[in-house]
Amino acid sequence: MKEVVLKVRPREKLGKEHVKKLRRSGFIPAVVYGQETPSLPLEIEAKSFSALFRRGLGENILVTLAIGDQKDGGRKVLIREIQRDPVKGNILHVDFHEISLTKKLTIQVPIHLVGTPEGVKDGGILQHVLRELEVECLPTAIPEKIEVDVNSLKIGDSIHVADIKVENVEVLSDPESSILTVVPPTVFKEAEVAAPVAEEEPEVITEKKEEEKEEEKKEKKEEKKGEEAKAEKKPTEGGKEEKKKEQK
Repeated sequence: MKEVVLKVRPREKLGKEHVKKLRRSGFIPAVVYGQETPSLPLEIEAKSFSALFRRGLGENILVTLAIGDQKDGGRKVLIREIQRDPVKGNILHVDFHEISLTKKLTIQVPIHLVGTPEGVKDGGILQHVLRELEVECLPTAIPEKIEVDVNSLKIGDSIHVADIKVENVEVLSDPESSILTVVPPTVFKEAEVAAPVAEEEPEVITEKKEEEKEEEKKEKKEEKKGEEAKAEKKPTEGGKEEKKKEQK
């Protein structure tokens, strides 16, 4: 693990107004929380602190705080939290956590993928699921990142937490958790157009129409017979009436 020395000085004045003035003058307000000593407000030169990150160092670095004119070797700390302005992105405040070099601690370490999987070259898609591992180790053994070689992975291959081995570090994350996998490419198949099914409805309708026609014919025939029968009765009845008149 990389170790850096950061010069800081005690912050003598507190309060919002002093903090604003401190930032305008090019310093960052900070505080260090001690394990066996009380917390101590600090101020850091903004350029010096920002230089740590420009050199590619993240939050998992062992920092020795050289406080003012103290000559006790400084305080060993880790960066606990960095507060930033949500709009401008500049650093507003830094929290340091003092540690003991002889006691193990639990920390999150980022996962860094190395290479390009063979499966991706063949058209597969790399899905990176887990991006940090929880580990336990001594402060001097904290890795800046955990590198995972993915060059040999083919489509369908995966890497789980149980596959990760780091010297002098105990991995605490769930061994069954998947870190990454190479999945087959997504293929969008055109919807198959089904052959039109012959509809039976028209035939049924036709059959019904034929039946209706037959019924209509029968009805017309019956009506015609009824009319003929009526026509035959009328003359007969007329004849009877004439006979009655003659008899009278």
